[in-house]
Amino acid sequence: MKFKESSTLELKQIIVPDIKKEIIAFANSNGGTIYVGIADNGDIIGLEDTDQAMLQVTSMVHDAIKPDVTMFVDLDIIELEQKSVLKITVQKGTHAPYYLQSKGIRPEGVFIRHGAASIPASTDTIRAMIISSDGESYETRRSLRQELTFTSMKKLFAQKKTKLEEQQFMTLGLKTRDGIFTNLALLLSEECPHELKIAVFAGTSKTSPFQNRREFSGSLLTQMNEAYAMLEQYNQLGASFNGLMRSDQRDYPETALREALLNCVVHREYSYSGSTLINIFQDRIEFVSFGGLVQGLNLEDLKLGVSECRNEKMAAIFYRLKLIEAYGTGIPKIYESYQGSRLEPKLEASDHAFRITLPNRNFKTDQSSPFAQANNHPLIAALSDKETFTRQDVQDAMGVSRSQANNLIKELVDSGKLVAMGAGKNRHYAQSKS
Repeated sequence: MKFKESSTLELKQIIVPDIKKEIIAFANSNGGTIYVGIADNGDIIGLEDTDQAMLQVTSMVHDAIKPDVTMFVDLDIIELEQKSVLKITVQKGTHAPYYLQSKGIRPEGVFIRHGAASIPASTDTIRAMIISSDGESYETRRSLRQELTFTSMKKLFAQKKTKLEEQQFMTLGLKTRDGIFTNLALLLSEECPHELKIAVFAGTSKTSPFQNRREFSGSLLTQMNEAYAMLEQYNQLGASFNGLMRSDQRDYPETALREALLNCVVHREYSYSGSTLINIFQDRIEFVSFGGLVQGLNLEDLKLGVSECRNEKMAAIFYRLKLIEAYGTGIPKIYESYQGSRLEPKLEASDHAFRITLPNRNFKTDQSSPFAQANNHPLIAALSDKETFTRQDVQDAMGVSRSQANNLIKELVDSGKLVAMGAGKNRHYAQSKS
């Protein structure tokens, strides 16, 4: 009987470390058999210590390959030409990709069978295997990156006095039963590959000059908090008069800003690599995220509170952290927050994107203030009746915290729109004459 290597047969004269790669390749492909004790040319050499060989391979399979592949590997000692040979039978695994634990879910750790050779799998092939094994839901698939840190998430869980230990990582869907990080963990880690970008325009269209732009990275939890702080800075307090009665309201209802931002983060499709976008214009804010409506829903369903979450496990974590009050209430809350206003939010969806537009309740098309026209910044417009003003004036006019007021002032001083005068308690600011 003469043996010859093929797509399902591998020959090894002795136990070598490469046997791990062959086992992985067969488990990731269509299965196969490895004979140890047979030379590459098919000559039967045999093994002197079969017990030691069995022990070595068993340790390799158990300790060096992830996920657990032992149930798909059988070891037998057979006699060929009166010589003892180790026969390793590998079935196609059901939880591919299998990989070297020391290398991770990367091409250098994942192997497939190609002809009579075991070769590294491409990144695209690895992704295809993950989708085939884990399903279509992005958040539940195993992450290609496993070196993750969770500084922001652990801090937030501690603030909420919510336990976050190894058991919670599994029950929350951050790890698989084999202890492998999922894409949900990747999104909430400091290594999250997605960004959220905010652009501020001086007018009402994208052809208007930029006033400001920022990119937020890191954990989605951090991105959301920092983005909301910036949105608050541009949510100025406006006043209107009905006779002698003054009425103050912010440009955008705080509930609408919060829920629109949460919608962008929780409901977007993260299998796309692009950034979540928020565009701030003088008359509106647009929230644009990847992923159209979940199949079977339409825009009217969303307005009625009918919802099917694309990232259920992420939503559950946000709910546990009290960032979400109840499922399916976000869009109705946005519309309710505009009740009594002549304006209404707008929802739009395509096959691959979703947009929420919030109108500015204080925007006046004539923009009658020359001061506001010249500077196109909500802070300057809010204080257009003052020749000079202090940091406290900024806090009062914009309804922001001390640190947020300092950030706004610094932005305008750095851009040359404001001039700082005096020092200490006498520090005040004026519009730049240049």
